[in-house]
Amino acid sequence: MDALELTRALVALETPTGSEAPATDFLDAALRRAGYQVVRQPVSPGRDNLYAFREPPALVFSTHLDTVPPHVPLREDAESIHGRGSCDAKGLAAAMVAAAERLAQGGERRIGLLFVVGEENGSDGALAAAELGPRGRFLINGEPTENRLSIGQKGSLRVDLEATGRAAHSAYPDEGVSAIAALLDTIERIRRLPLPNDSLLGRSTLNLGLISGGVAPNVIPPGASAQLLIRTVEPTEPLKKAIRELLATGVTAEFRVELPFYKGGSAPPGWETTVVSYASDLPFLAPWGERYQLGPGTILVAHTSQEHIRKADLLRGVELYVRLASDLLGAVKA
Repeated sequence: MDALELTRALVALETPTGSEAPATDFLDAALRRAGYQVVRQPVSPGRDNLYAFREPPALVFSTHLDTVPPHVPLREDAESIHGRGSCDAKGLAAAMVAAAERLAQGGERRIGLLFVVGEENGSDGALAAAELGPRGRFLINGEPTENRLSIGQKGSLRVDLEATGRAAHSAYPDEGVSAIAALLDTIERIRRLPLPNDSLLGRSTLNLGLISGGVAPNVIPPGASAQLLIRTVEPTEPLKKAIRELLATGVTAEFRVELPFYKGGSAPPGWETTVVSYASDLPFLAPWGERYQLGPGTILVAHTSQEHIRKADLLRGVELYVRLASDLLGAVKA
């Protein structure tokens, strides 16, 4: 199957998280026509993971079919395919199908294709896939790594801060308690925290992404809130403890969303490696064996109105998927 044609077909479909069925149905039909055994795993009503193989797999290619909203329509120029999901990650799904076909033509039919839902919001598809099988020894997860082999990724920790004060007329500030002031004091203390550094994953970072509060300029604010996102490189319990100890009076902290970091093993000889700072399904795919992450495209345009993938990079991605699978399976045979 042609990677460019598959990419065009998939990007044309609108499949935000929760509405992945058009892409799942399309690949289900295409892979059955190509002779694959296809298993659909219900994740939630109307949403299925798709797992396809010809023989019991020794290696599985995996990526996600959901995208972030809003939909960006398919368009194309001489150099690139544009549209939502072109690099994150429908183009990669297409490259994986093309790579599996090329491997089969060379006699290697022990390749599985796992396409999951929900990566962009909670990874419910990857978590459900722990119940699927048969599995192989290796899994290659598709994310836009600029065609470099990723052997690690940072985790993330969302910090939800809520501040409660007491409203009063701003002419008499001593009669009230400013929730905004307490929140700002807490945020500044957290921003001064020394964040950890890891020899592989690099430095942990913090982003103050959302802040809100207050009623009017002439009212002492009775409530305020903020959300921070920390990219993590080590276990988070010490960090959570430190944050709790920094809370000003009237401020509470909740850690409602946390994604683990991942540090993989060594790469096969001859591969250029990298680590990534963004989250993916990779940490949740542990039951699928030794894991790697690789894909064409750049994360810097994912989730934007300018999302695209260069055709040359996409075709190079097919070659690299074939090469990595051959290296891993060849090492087992040796």
